[in-house]
Amino acid sequence: MVEEQKSLLYKFKPISDRLPAVTRPEGHVHFRTKMMWVVVILIVYFVMTNVYIYGLDQAETLDLFAQYRTIMAGASGSLLQLGIGPIVTASIIMQLFVGAKIIKLDLTNKEDKACYQSVLKLLVIVMIIVEAVPQVFGYLVPSSSFTSAFGGTGAKLLIIFQLFLGSYIIFLMDEVVSKWGIGSGISLFIAAGVAEALFTGTLNWNAVDSTAAMSISNLPAGTIPKALYVIANTSPTEMANYGYELIFLGEPNSLIALLGTLMIFLLVAYLESSRIELPLAHSNARGARGRYPIKLIYASNIPVILMSALLANISMFALLFYSNGTLSQIPFLGGNEYLGYFASGETSASGGLAWYLSAPTGLSSWLLPILDPITYSNGHTGLMNMMHVVIYFTVMVLGSILFAKFWVETTNMGPRAVASQIQKSGMQMPGFRRDPRVLERVLERYIPAVTVLSGALVGALAAFADLIGTTGNASGTGVLLTVGILIHLYEAMGREQMMEMHPVMRGFFGGE
Repeated sequence: MVEEQKSLLYKFKPISDRLPAVTRPEGHVHFRTKMMWVVVILIVYFVMTNVYIYGLDQAETLDLFAQYRTIMAGASGSLLQLGIGPIVTASIIMQLFVGAKIIKLDLTNKEDKACYQSVLKLLVIVMIIVEAVPQVFGYLVPSSSFTSAFGGTGAKLLIIFQLFLGSYIIFLMDEVVSKWGIGSGISLFIAAGVAEALFTGTLNWNAVDSTAAMSISNLPAGTIPKALYVIANTSPTEMANYGYELIFLGEPNSLIALLGTLMIFLLVAYLESSRIELPLAHSNARGARGRYPIKLIYASNIPVILMSALLANISMFALLFYSNGTLSQIPFLGGNEYLGYFASGETSASGGLAWYLSAPTGLSSWLLPILDPITYSNGHTGLMNMMHVVIYFTVMVLGSILFAKFWVETTNMGPRAVASQIQKSGMQMPGFRRDPRVLERVLERYIPAVTVLSGALVGALAAFADLIGTTGNASGTGVLLTVGILIHLYEAMGREQMMEMHPVMRGFFGGE
């Protein structure tokens, strides 16, 4: 009878269990060993972003994820062309199906949790193929020499194989960090990519057009070098006429974007430190007290990652349905401008639903066209630009709330799971019976409300940062994620060191 109640996903488990995977450590892993794995994986990641796909014509290739490149943790034209897209998309699908009870799994049960993780690997492979095939047969163009050597179909299949290999390796690297390192590999890769974008966007002294001489019409690409060049090469009158506009609003990497980036850094750092602390006492060690923190950003930055990946996939499929020779012939979806239309050679939507759901890229993309539509026209009326801002902001907030609720339930951060965790650690709440059901009722006063609030906050912050703009084209979501990731990594390192000094704390933090 129990066997009949099991989820249908158990039928796929024998297949997914045979896939290459990273085994969990049998015992406690020393802090220095964990740090070593984090550093090694980070080095391998940067190497892979610079290993370009063999046989790809870089000049003719279009990057479908150009707008979301920093948060996809990949590099255009490299083995990590797909980045973490397949992993995150597979996680979205699994979370939605489990959260909506379409897939009946109890993730507090170890057996169901193992099934969930096992089948997720199989779904990642499916998503790699789903995302790789349309790109290769539409926008990742093989070079003529590669095509002549292996044939048109053969060349494309070899590129798909390289994309598959790179994507599955980054999936295994994520597992290495999660099981043998500290924190999440996905988060680490995002932070590394965004940090690189911020650094080059701020300090890049090369001209925007590297083939032409540097001048006022061909300024340095970095924010600081550009400001210094304009100040050094313009008179006071020229500065008043156009110099300040070039420095503060001129693309790329305006000073407003740099200031907005710094403001988001400080704001997220402040919000990350805000928390509710519930008093705890050890049931067996008299006088041993502690606190269980419920952070304001309780669901972390994962909801924004999932939401951004969802919007990136919507943008990709809108482009495919509009411009791909085969998909554009599908009735209703194919070539439908209401779903999104794209200018020739562009991967960002110029209009339609895909445009309204795309992230604005700074003040110059929406505010200036509203204030001065003649000089800064982007092909849309002031009302349409305002609707773009409102729709994008609303979708980011509501979507982040939804994913925050799913994430908390699927990662054992809900009231019942936390109450059980506290109970198993030997801690209890002073003044209440030592019963997990009582503790669960207390936690239900805080965790559901904080989950919704944290999802709304991270969604609003990411959208707000996109509206202001960020240096290095890192995107507001990327900056928000990076700050949160670095803070969480620092805190995780602190917990690991605490467990090294006080082994009794491993049980409370879920360690081995």
